Amino acid sequence: MVASAAIASLLVASNVGFGVSSPTAGAGVHRAMVRQESAPVASRIRAGVAAGPMLAYATMTEVCVWVQTVKGAKVVVEYRLKPDQSLVTVVDEGGTNKVATKKTPSNPTWVASKPVVTSAEGDHIAKFLLTGLEMGASYDYRIKVDGKVVDLNYKTSFQTQPHWRWRSDPPEFNVAIGSCLYVNQPETDRPGTPYGGDYDTIFGAITKQRPEIMLWLGDNLYYREMDWVAESAMRARWRHNRSLPSMQTLLGNALNIGTWDDHDFGPNDSDRSFQLKDEALRVFSDYFPMPNRGHDGTKGVFTKFEYGHAEFFLLDDRYHRAPNRTPAGEPKVMFGKEQIQWLKDSLVASNATFKIVVGGNQLLQPLNSNERFGAFAEEQKDLFDFLVKAKVTGLLFLSGDRHHTELLKVRWPGAEYDWYEFTSSPLGSGGSRNAREENNPARVEGTWVTAKRNFGMLQFRGKGDSMTLTMSTFLKDGSKAWEVSVKASDLGVRVRN
Repeated sequence: MVASAAIASLLVASNVGFGVSSPTAGAGVHRAMVRQESAPVASRIRAGVAAGPMLAYATMTEVCVWVQTVKGAKVVVEYRLKPDQSLVTVVDEGGTNKVATKKTPSNPTWVASKPVVTSAEGDHIAKFLLTGLEMGASYDYRIKVDGKVVDLNYKTSFQTQPHWRWRSDPPEFNVAIGSCLYVNQPETDRPGTPYGGDYDTIFGAITKQRPEIMLWLGDNLYYREMDWVAESAMRARWRHNRSLPSMQTLLGNALNIGTWDDHDFGPNDSDRSFQLKDEALRVFSDYFPMPNRGHDGTKGVFTKFEYGHAEFFLLDDRYHRAPNRTPAGEPKVMFGKEQIQWLKDSLVASNATFKIVVGGNQLLQPLNSNERFGAFAEEQKDLFDFLVKAKVTGLLFLSGDRHHTELLKVRWPGAEYDWYEFTSSPLGSGGSRNAREENNPARVEGTWVTAKRNFGMLQFRGKGDSMTLTMSTFLKDGSKAWEVSVKASDLGVRVRN
């Protein structure tokens, strides 16, 4: 259950039991869970919302909104432009296109989406793709369930991406990162001290940073033994985690985009042999909607998206992964040939200044561990040698998993610049400290955060030669543990002003 001080009401999950004919059903089938909630959350639940709303992804003209209801209901999203904004546009002046600004109305009207009727078969999830939006604009939005506006007790808004190229400087933006979120539930947890905690504190601290994006790096929940043997139980776990009260403001005001690692895929250290991997993929995609996942018939959660002058490439380190204990001499891959080729092609084709490669496991870690890309040495060498040969610039690697945080810096043989990897963990699970890694030669001094819950921030700032990426770690109370800034030119980028 949630470790929250404010306890007041009662949530009883709907559709309890397993008398469901549809295999995707679990969808609406989950354990009866008793969770005591604060008064505002209880009010939202009474209004029919179990989790969300959550912002999934956004382009220049579209935004995806996700919401989950307590039971079957008709859901509508209403949205309106924030008043008196100055939006960048281009106008025709005497046959010449010129950059200009236009004002949004002082009294904008609400626009309603088409209704979505939620059902048990769809896990009571409603997904809305709001289209035809103004570029680079801020909107307020609200949720209606069965004709009534839901009182969330906090404001919700979204922002479309600006059409900045050839018009203005690249937008400055912030990305929060984190991994390893264990939400306690005593009836399914191990005896002893609860493994998770500090939810109110850490999500409050993340929200105060006002990130445009929350990037979930894997182990975004922890399946228990009863979960990874049935899709219905997987969905019950997701519903339990996603309804965490402390998370709701962040879900509703930042884009939430994620990849997985072992614990939100299947059992500990799970791999391609996991018999419910297709079910796990279906469930994950329902809870983290993206326009597409996988590529050209190759399944997985891997995907990519752009924001400003950065492009993010989220990898799938589980669906195609060979077992960690594969004997020496046998083919051993973490990502598989097709996904690696997709990543190579995507990085070479990218025009982004910063290219952010996101993995569940560490990618540059030089020390011995099965849960790192280096344990799949042939595949790692193939990819990294290609990055050198192709002269891919602007690289930054992100990862989670380790229950400690660190910034690694490695110069791969032949590379023209240092590669950084920012590992951020844990958000709400237990922290750890491995004495064998105390003197990691790749670690940037002062960046090892152990046995403490924490999150990371990426700040994209500046233009031209002053374009910088600042990486920092914050402890659960919002205090800063460390900060490191790199210029685009430090990552091999030849800046064109």
